[in-house]
Amino acid sequence: MARINLLPWRAERRKQRQKEFGVMLAATAIGALVLAMGINMFYGAQIDGQNERNAYIQEQIAEVEKQNEEIKALNETKSRLLARKEVIEKLQASRSQMVHLFDSLVRTIPDGVVLTSIKQDDQSLTLAGRSQSNARVSTYMRNLEGSGWMTDPQLSIIEAKGEDKGLPYEFSLQVKLADPNAPRDTDGDGVPDSVPAPEAAAPAATDGATQAAAPATTPAPAPAAPAAATATTTPGGKS
Repeated sequence: MARINLLPWRAERRKQRQKEFGVMLAATAIGALVLAMGINMFYGAQIDGQNERNAYIQEQIAEVEKQNEEIKALNETKSRLLARKEVIEKLQASRSQMVHLFDSLVRTIPDGVVLTSIKQDDQSLTLAGRSQSNARVSTYMRNLEGSGWMTDPQLSIIEAKGEDKGLPYEFSLQVKLADPNAPRDTDGDGVPDSVPAPEAAAPAATDGATQAAAPATTPAPAPAAPAAATATTTPGGKS
């Protein structure tokens, strides 16, 4: 007799497949959720690390800016000190320069010339006075040029003016202050010329000393050897 299965096996298979599909769908969803959470945590950690690095960089930038401000303040202090030092050096140099300058003014004034005013403007000196003639002023300018402490005299004006018959000419000239001891720049390159080294006097001195010592070191002549005694033999065998 044939056996016939009357149970709803198709419905049972459908339910089984639906159940398996639901399990797979849930597993896929859970896996996707876990993956999304992992990716989110990874990028979150990357962002946090970058934020920490940015904060560190900002702190270092602030520190460097603070150091720059301190360096700027130090440079300003250094500039003020250097400017003060330069002023002091100029004052110390001009102290002796003024002494030599007034000495030169006294020594360079020829007869027939008197000064009525002296005005200094930095490195320029304006001299005003009266003279007997134009030749006296020319002589005075040559004397100023050769003084060493003043150079490049420029005559501004000379004219016969005033009631003084002995000194009828009134003049005004300008000179530039100079220092004869300062290094010169003859080629105009902005670098002082090197001072030529003095000729070496040591060899000459050595030669002179050798020549002077030569007579002293010449050995004295040896004393003459004593004359050999001459023995005379007599016929008797006595000397």
